[in-house]
Amino acid sequence: MWKLNVVTQIRYLSEYRYRVVFDDGTAGDVDFTEYLSKGPVFMPLRDLNVFRRAHIEGGTIAWPTGADIAPETLYEKCSHAAAADGA
Repeated sequence: MWKLNVVTQIRYLSEYRYRVVFDDGTAGDVDFTEYLSKGPVFMPLRDLNVFRRAHIEGGTIAWPTGADIAPETLYEKCSHAAAADGA
């Protein structure tokens, strides 16, 4: 059975990037730039002052604007980043 991993730590890096760590230790640096044009809920995140206010909510990264990213999407991005680093 597939286990839904949850985000346990986030750390702002720079621009639109956060370091994201999951409960099983999987981690990666995620660039959220691609989300900034994905609809009105993400538009306020273009302001770095707003973007930097991310927190963990419901097992994933979220912002006070109501924007969040599905944890399985983040997990896939972090897994691919870890695989690329190990290659």
